[in-house]
Amino acid sequence: MPMEPIRRIEKMIAPALTELGFALVRVHLSGGARPILQIMAERSDESGMTVDDCAAISHTVSAILDVEDPISGTYTLEVSSPGIDRPLVRPRDFERFAGFEAKIETHGAIDGRRRFRGRLAGMDGNSVRLTTKDGDVVLPVDDIHQAKLVLTDDLLAAAETAR
Repeated sequence: MPMEPIRRIEKMIAPALTELGFALVRVHLSGGARPILQIMAERSDESGMTVDDCAAISHTVSAILDVEDPISGTYTLEVSSPGIDRPLVRPRDFERFAGFEAKIETHGAIDGRRRFRGRLAGMDGNSVRLTTKDGDVVLPVDDIHQAKLVLTDDLLAAAETAR
């Protein structure tokens, strides 16, 4: 899916979500005959999301999209929270979850590999530091295709403590 409509939608809805006390995590558009627009958000105070939070986001985003009409035709809007094994999409995500295990896939090969798994060690400028079983790697943020936390006992314990 081209990034242009996604970036446009992000710019449309992010200020409204911020005003409601949420941070936009990801916008994803997929599907064929009836596309699915997924809005992933979290509370700005990093507390847990509720069904009412998702409903408030859905109501606000629907109103904006109805006026701006960035997607031609019909589509399904899905609003969700990132969950425990969340995607990592913003540089601050890599800092916030330093110490936890992550899987990262790059657009092209870096040191002969595209897939990396290891413990996040924060940011170094515009690059993510990752400690893998083969040693430390530095992955430029612009080269990251997708990244997500790995569901581990450490992550589960941290999630339980945060409640």
